Amino acid sequence: MSLNNLRPPRGAKRDRKRVGRGPGSGHGKTATRGSKGAKSRSGFRFKRGFEGGQMPLHRRVPKRGFHNPFRVEYAVVNLDTLAEVFDAGSSVTPEVLRERGLVRQAHAPVKVLGRGDITKQLTVHAHKFSGSAAQKIAAAGGVAELIESKRDKDERLEAEQAQRRRAETAERQKAEAAEKQQSAQSQTAEKPKGEKAKKSKGPKTEKPTG
Repeated sequence: MSLNNLRPPRGAKRDRKRVGRGPGSGHGKTATRGSKGAKSRSGFRFKRGFEGGQMPLHRRVPKRGFHNPFRVEYAVVNLDTLAEVFDAGSSVTPEVLRERGLVRQAHAPVKVLGRGDITKQLTVHAHKFSGSAAQKIAAAGGVAELIESKRDKDERLEAEQAQRRRAETAERQKAEAAEKQQSAQSQTAEKPKGEKAKKSKGPKTEKPTG
């Protein structure tokens, strides 16, 4: 076998289907579209889920519940687990929890709950603490430090920008009001003392006689 007699296998290459060439082309008078219906007309597009006009499946099946796309799923760790695994004076971070196998989710934020008691002094870094967990950690002499997530950071930055814009608007309004007040005082000071504004009288009308 050489390069000049290489051939693709039988059936690998097929001629293009040439439609609209009349009845003698082998594809019929209507160019394989049939005689009537939406598929025989130009511009037809088969929509996903279309079932010929009847109620499609995605509308027939019942819908129950609600899915919140903004819900945050936390990887939960309790205080009794931390007291059992870590020694006093240890620093607990999400990376250490994943190394110890206490958290299985790779990228989930960590939340510490207050189940059980803790007497060891630990420095716990987590994305969220329950109220009882933070109180028990502080009572044992430890520290509960919040890790700011990207979402919380974006919300904080947005709130700071909004507050800054409001402060700038208030300062600008205050400066404009002071400038108006100053211009009004200067106008009153420029008027000569004792000069009274003359009232404009309308044209005199003669009373009808008789």
